[in-house]
Amino acid sequence: MIAIIPVAGAGAKLRPHTYTQPKALIPLAGKTILSFIVDQLLDGGINEFVFIVGYLGEKIEEYVRNAYPSLNCHFVQQSERQGTGHAIELTGNIVGKNEVFVALGDTICEYDVKEMINSPYNILGVKKVDDPHMFGVAEIDADGFITHLVEKPAIPKSNIALVGLYRIKDTEILYGCIKQLFKENIRSHGEYNLTDALDCMIRKGAKFKMLKVKNWFDCGKKETLLETNATLLKKSGGNVKSTHQYQQTIIVPPVSIAQGCTIKNSIIGQHLAIGANIDIQYSIVRDSIIGSYTNLYEVVLDNSLIGSDASVKGLSRNLNIGDNTEIDFG
Repeated sequence: MIAIIPVAGAGAKLRPHTYTQPKALIPLAGKTILSFIVDQLLDGGINEFVFIVGYLGEKIEEYVRNAYPSLNCHFVQQSERQGTGHAIELTGNIVGKNEVFVALGDTICEYDVKEMINSPYNILGVKKVDDPHMFGVAEIDADGFITHLVEKPAIPKSNIALVGLYRIKDTEILYGCIKQLFKENIRSHGEYNLTDALDCMIRKGAKFKMLKVKNWFDCGKKETLLETNATLLKKSGGNVKSTHQYQQTIIVPPVSIAQGCTIKNSIIGQHLAIGANIDIQYSIVRDSIIGSYTNLYEVVLDNSLIGSDASVKGLSRNLNIGDNTEIDFG
């Protein structure tokens, strides 16, 4: 089985951070969005990966090769983004007749990976939602089989949303249906969508079951990213990698503090994720994500998302600033 992870999106809702950093590499609870996905699939026994890259794709490749040096991986360039169906179509020569596990690169879920992998059927990750208009939606029969899939329906007939996890046994049917989308120019909302290809598979007789995920974390914008960070820190209990005793500092768990940080005369946490080699002095910081190599001096921050190589001095609250930024409130 081969894992396919599309990570070509520009992450427009997380700007300014995604001007300089791919969305999948945004730090979260001591890891990255991408590392949560890869680690789950590795734990499930998958050892071959295809990453579909585009915007800032060289940073994705550099990260994967450094973080997972022994990983059997391929990188496919999606120069023109025409939808998820188009992205998967680009992997056909690599996949061949192998089964695939597709995990969208902005999706963090809690689910049983091995249950999905070992199912005798094609299987899709789903979760009930209050407003299904903005998702792919699955209609289910009395036996639990998926009978119809539609992308962002105007009038949903179900509240069962696709969460971005797809385990496909019938690979040849999948790629045949994707080719049919292109041949017949079948688009949803202007794109060649994977949901339409999966619905084509159902019409051709492929059997699909659903797997309800335990949790589905939203990493799409600043506010929900910070909520996800807090939730994951609560679940993990945090992670302080350095054994250094920070001078005149109170740490309120759960927090995640990477290696090489200098923290003095400060109150840190709770629900705070700090990147590597950060210098924090005379500050109070909580409910935030702080990128690597950033300096904070005499600041009070909460509900903030700060990029890497940034510098903030003076008094402030609730910031959303990208990489290589300097702010002095003094």
